[in-house]
Amino acid sequence: MEFSQSIWDPDSVDSHEPVPASTRPARPSLGGNYWRLWTSAALSNLADGILKIALTLVAVGFTRSPGLIAGLAFAFTMPWLLFSLPAGAIADRFDRRKLMLGANVLRATLLGATALTVLLDVGSIWVLYIVALFAGTAETIYDTAAQSLVPQVAPRDQLPRANGRMYAAELTSNEFVGPPLAGFLVAAGAAIALATPAALWVVAIVALLLVRGSFRIERDPGQTASMRHDIAEGIRFLWHNSFLRMFAAVAGVFNFASSAMQAVLVLYVVGSTSAMGLSEQAYGWLLSTIAVGSLLGSFLADRIERVVGRTRTLVLGFIAGSLFVGAPALTANPYLVGAAFFVGGAGLVIANVVMLSLRQRITPERLLGRVNSGILFVAGGIKPLGAVAAGVLAQLFGVRAVFVIMGLLSLATLFTTRKMTDEAMDAAERRPDH
Repeated sequence: MEFSQSIWDPDSVDSHEPVPASTRPARPSLGGNYWRLWTSAALSNLADGILKIALTLVAVGFTRSPGLIAGLAFAFTMPWLLFSLPAGAIADRFDRRKLMLGANVLRATLLGATALTVLLDVGSIWVLYIVALFAGTAETIYDTAAQSLVPQVAPRDQLPRANGRMYAAELTSNEFVGPPLAGFLVAAGAAIALATPAALWVVAIVALLLVRGSFRIERDPGQTASMRHDIAEGIRFLWHNSFLRMFAAVAGVFNFASSAMQAVLVLYVVGSTSAMGLSEQAYGWLLSTIAVGSLLGSFLADRIERVVGRTRTLVLGFIAGSLFVGAPALTANPYLVGAAFFVGGAGLVIANVVMLSLRQRITPERLLGRVNSGILFVAGGIKPLGAVAAGVLAQLFGVRAVFVIMGLLSLATLFTTRKMTDEAMDAAERRPDH
């Protein structure tokens, strides 16, 4: 899943003169600690990708109720609304690596016990709900701590590359390998399907144990602030920093718009009476173009940033993301829409890598967990609202109107780039308090 990396740095030489290969400086290594963290994250995300699909497939063996089956997805995602902000405060209070270890121990134990209940024929849909709720809660802690840990194990000037590789691992595990593997595992047996993520989390724990060092952020001696105070401090910092505030707004707008678009996309794509007239299988292939584009973007992000600069990279990413959301309003040709999804997926990931890397550089380490969780709270919490808005708009004005409105809303994010200049971002990184 890795593309060859250029070792040419356009800022280090005269662009008009060719540079002999023997004199081109090698790019710094990301380091052993980073790659051990990457391995753990890849395995953990693979377990997540399997679990989310396997839970639904196993649940069908207990009930055929659409409401109960759909409720599993709600139980899995609800912790992002309830626990993401406390998870950030926890990540700033305790050793982040140990928090990730604890989250994986909880998930491995939970899934191992659940597999045992299936083997003993004492499982039920309510057991799966408990699994979804607690696994989702552990995920909020793991993901928040992982995003906050990356700047502690990767060189500061290599954060775009480090974050890009993390996105690549997440996409490959969650979107490509996990879902189809879950289908094969459930076919082999429900207990096997539940035990496999547990085993993957155990291996991920081993990889994390090999990450050397302490990753607890030192607090002021005698500081006894409450959790509520810590959360409020992180939110205040996020709100008063213009870049972080814009990043949260951009994430919220794009997640609202893309959630709305995808909520009604199936009505536009699937069936003989739909605009596209595709089958269910073709719909799956159409959606896969998003994942393929996102994967490519995760590898190209740092290279594009170095070549064209951060501001132009964000502009291109936002335009591509708007194309992704609004393309179905422009055409019902599945090949053109698939191409737009591919480009949009790549652009959104590239923009995310730039914003995440800058966020990690300008946020004090003691606040990084809370700032990360604050943006994740906005990005995740807005999705259900987008789906509700899509339903209302589609009912009033038709499905195509949803794509038009959400595409225009996405384009509005370009106004934020007027203040996201390369000079302003460089100055933000040089501030002494960061």
